[in-house]
Amino acid sequence: MEIAKPTEADKEQFKSLLAGLPGIDIKPMFGNLGAFVNGNMFAGLFGSTIGLRLSDEDREALTSSSETLPFGPAGRPMAGYVGLPVQDPGAKIEPWVARALEHVATLPPKAPKAPKKKS
Repeated sequence: MEIAKPTEADKEQFKSLLAGLPGIDIKPMFGNLGAFVNGNMFAGLFGSTIGLRLSDEDREALTSSSETLPFGPAGRPMAGYVGLPVQDPGAKIEPWVARALEHVATLPPKAPKAPKKKS
């Protein structure tokens, strides 16, 4: 499976869309980036696509009002996420980023994984 890689411009745009949001962590993931709240990913960058984990209602509203993309590897998109081109105008994406953060912040915090035992 081929993993799409973002350009430096895509990474900078992703970070700028998330700038100033409280309580989030941005972490590298498989050559891409993920944005987390309470250990749960609410936004991710896969190649040049930003994926947002929205409520069912918000996901339906976005897909019916905008052209969206699958988020994740070809043939295996991530369920529950909807994608937009990361280079779309910030004014178009930022409200959806805020809704994704608001939605995922209501989920139970993800417990940290236990460290692997050394053999």
